[in-house]
Amino acid sequence: MPLLARMLSAPLVIDVRPGAVAGLGALLADHRIAAEGRIAIAVGPGQGDEIAAGVQLPASEIFRVPDGTHATAADLGRRLRAGSYEAVAGIGGGQTIDVTKFAAHMAGIPMVAVSTSLSHDGICSPVSTLRHESGTSSYGVVMPVAVVVDLDKVRSAPGSLATAGIGDVLADLSAVADWELAAADLGEKVDGLAAAMARCAAHAVLDLPGSARSDEFLTVLAESLILSGMAMAVAGSSRPGSGGDHEIMHAVNQLFPGVGSHGELAGIGALFCTYLRGNVAQAELISACLARHGLPRTPADLGMSQADFGTAVAYAPKTRPGRYTILERLDLSDLQIAERVADYVKAVSG
Repeated sequence: MPLLARMLSAPLVIDVRPGAVAGLGALLADHRIAAEGRIAIAVGPGQGDEIAAGVQLPASEIFRVPDGTHATAADLGRRLRAGSYEAVAGIGGGQTIDVTKFAAHMAGIPMVAVSTSLSHDGICSPVSTLRHESGTSSYGVVMPVAVVVDLDKVRSAPGSLATAGIGDVLADLSAVADWELAAADLGEKVDGLAAAMARCAAHAVLDLPGSARSDEFLTVLAESLILSGMAMAVAGSSRPGSGGDHEIMHAVNQLFPGVGSHGELAGIGALFCTYLRGNVAQAELISACLARHGLPRTPADLGMSQADFGTAVAYAPKTRPGRYTILERLDLSDLQIAERVADYVKAVSG
């Protein structure tokens, strides 16, 4: 009887620990990544320059990533392709990683993700979320060949951005529930392994006590975000990590640019969608986790009015045509959305 199995994509190296960037030079010199050491290094604002300065690679060249736009990613991709680089390392927060992944995919070269914050699951996912004239969109890319997370650098990241990925990984619970909803209502196929990986990643963070700045918590959060990204690679889509929660995130980005980060919006979107499903027990757990780590739970926490949040919820299904979630199933009117948002805020704040 033949043994049936499938091959899974995974990074060659995953290094999550304090002081991990000390080994970056040796990693980039690995002949599996670059035979001749011709490496491009893309750095974002913040800690990227400091880290890049410590990398001793004579053939490397540094590129600046000023923002997280599609235009910046495409420009970097053209420059990488023209320079005949063997690989590129993206050093910075979530937007720098997303820009570099897209550029590496465009140039057809491997990418090493060096994350200085844990703001979302893009550190290892086969997806880049980039801003453009009409809001934000997600693009399929090749996942990083290596992932480095230096916990000391994460702790040095500004404010809640350092750990806003808590909201993104918790959104896996909502995304998988939406996936199962699509299976029940439309017959969409759920990949059991991808769903299991995403759920396990979320529960590891949901139930973990302690400070979000401790080595233990940051290690679990980083590994959960990596596992969440790999779940998308297994599924061949963003389904395990993106449901109605991310539709709301994209809608807020498009209608109210500058409000909240990726992880913050994914977290509140997940909590609201879980409330809409009537899963009271899970909503309470998600709400408690977000509150414990200082992440937003209500529109007011984001500086939004309930009316504006309701507008984003109404618009959300338009951001991912063809994706079926609790928002598409309920198909609420504007008045019904306003009532649900008011009830939700009362339940979360009570």
